Amino acid sequence: MTMQTVVPTRYWHEIDAGQIQCDLCPRACKLREGQQGLCFVRACQDNQIVLTTYGRSSGFCVDPIEKKPLNHFLPGTPILSFGTAGCNLACKFCQNWDMSKSRQMDTLADQAAPQALAQACVQLGCRSIAYTYNDPVIFLEYAIDVAQACAEKGVKSVAVTAGYISPEPRREFFQYMDAANVDLKGFSDDFYYRLCGAHLNDVLDTLVYLKHETDVWFEITNLIIPGENDSDQELDAMTRWIVDNLGSDVPCHFTAFHPDWKMRETSATPAATLTRARSIAMKNGVHYAYTGNVHDGKGGSTYCAACGGLLIERDWYQMGAWQLDETGCCGHCGEPVAGVFEASPGTWGAKRQPVRFEAR
Repeated sequence: MTMQTVVPTRYWHEIDAGQIQCDLCPRACKLREGQQGLCFVRACQDNQIVLTTYGRSSGFCVDPIEKKPLNHFLPGTPILSFGTAGCNLACKFCQNWDMSKSRQMDTLADQAAPQALAQACVQLGCRSIAYTYNDPVIFLEYAIDVAQACAEKGVKSVAVTAGYISPEPRREFFQYMDAANVDLKGFSDDFYYRLCGAHLNDVLDTLVYLKHETDVWFEITNLIIPGENDSDQELDAMTRWIVDNLGSDVPCHFTAFHPDWKMRETSATPAATLTRARSIAMKNGVHYAYTGNVHDGKGGSTYCAACGGLLIERDWYQMGAWQLDETGCCGHCGEPVAGVFEASPGTWGAKRQPVRFEAR
């Protein structure tokens, strides 16, 4: 039986005869019959907004959960990752532009029903599944169906997202997520508008919602771009806001930019910049600050916020020393460590395993 790839959606309303507004995200695309939203995957058909890529993916892969990045959610375990085409942001520095900026259905080479993905997670030994590469909010209906199928088999769901979503769909979407990494791309509206075609406050609203109205474990990633969002002042303001509004226990990942998409003339982020950002975050009270996309054993490892002892040693995605007790507390001083931990870590390591599904 062929899977239906075009499905109706709920978050839209009619503006006037022949024009529909999509209400999924703050972009509020206004479409006429046959037009696609900026995200590419939602379109106006038969006087309603439909998702055109249900069940279709740009590829499936098993990799370390630390690659999302999530350092405090089931460390060391494998996660089945997939995404689709399109995105509801327009980031000039996109690091996954071949998928997120794709306007070709050929990009979506693989198909998988929600139940098939859930069963694959079980067979592959994946404790969780990640909706990633592009932003899962744009394929909300598919992501939720997959999350429900996975939950029935004890598999957790992880959203890797920019958090650019409207309040009503946000409530529904995160109801089915167990963890998330939210990409806080900068800390000025000028940055968001000029480089992403979006607005900062909508993302901050999502972060506040996750912290205060859900049980979703989440971590924050900040891709640091030289000359754009790397000043001491911006990093100071951002990390102060995080501590004041989200608390000290939300892990922050400062990751290196590499020249890509429409910013190929911008230089890569120096490792020293990431170390500086990590230091500013910790000075401002962030308990768990990390560097990423660089080889930095100290910046990639987890330390106790109370005694400073090494808790989880990491070399890229390879784990070393493990000093958490069975209850997720520091093995040196007994301080509780924020996160979702098991008695012992996973042993997946740094492996990357592509997965293909048979066409049906």
